[in-house]
Amino acid sequence: MAKSLGIFVTSAKNMKHVMGVTKAAKAKGCKVKVFFTWKGTELAKTADFPELCKMADDVSICADSYKKCGFDPADIPQGLTDKEMATQAQHGGIIEDYDCYMTL
Repeated sequence: MAKSLGIFVTSAKNMKHVMGVTKAAKAKGCKVKVFFTWKGTELAKTADFPELCKMADDVSICADSYKKCGFDPADIPQGLTDKEMATQAQHGGIIEDYDCYMTL
């Protein structure tokens, strides 16, 4: 089985790192899931976000955090679907199902 990496993003300052780690992990054959919460949801509005959605195996956003940061949950970021506007259960899934875990 291929290694897997879950990335829990809580900061709006780390998109460069999220992109770099995801690219490196994918180059090594890892399955990558990225979950954005709290201020990290602001990164869904960056120009790199759609590219990240194509690169990673799974990307989702905490819809409640997105709303609390001033965004309308009905305004789904480019690269996501409505089902990827999710809950903190996505975070639990990373902890449970992925070999490696990191917070950015």
